Amino acid sequence: MSHFRRLANFSGAGYDKGRPKVVQALWVLSSALVVERIWCPPTLRVEVLRIFGATIGQRVLIRHGVRVHWPWKLVVGDDVWIGVDAWLLNLEPIEIGSNVCISQGAFICTGSHDAKSPSFEFDNAPICIRDGVWIAAQATILRGVTVGEGALVGATALVVNDIPAGGRALAPLAEITGEMRP
Repeated sequence: MSHFRRLANFSGAGYDKGRPKVVQALWVLSSALVVERIWCPPTLRVEVLRIFGATIGQRVLIRHGVRVHWPWKLVVGDDVWIGVDAWLLNLEPIEIGSNVCISQGAFICTGSHDAKSPSFEFDNAPICIRDGVWIAAQATILRGVTVGEGALVGATALVVNDIPAGGRALAPLAEITGEMRP
């Protein structure tokens, strides 16, 4: 029986992790033992990320539980808040402007796979989040997206295309049935 995908043939061609394996291992260890922990002060989180190559502006608040895949592929402006349990899966660069709020549990993911590839090769692309954006709780931003200045990504929204400046991406609301009270 023939299957379309042969995962054993995956090569990862074209994907550059950006640092030697020893640095990758040190980052994974530092993240798991320090950066993600509730006892780690936010200022120490920022400093450890900087030590590993992240470019981070002033007055940035990164809460516990935040996961950053590769800090050397992260640029963050000034006055940014990143909420508890947000995940920045940055196989490619993520650029976050100033005055941005990324709320709890948001997922920012630059990685994907080519669905047409028999070996399921990567299809990654960077993400850019411009100044003044609010990404609400549990929203998901996928590869290659630019979120324009001042845009809002509502709670649980899934964003697969660019959002213009001042735009809104909102998850569909559940249907409300029954009579409305005056």
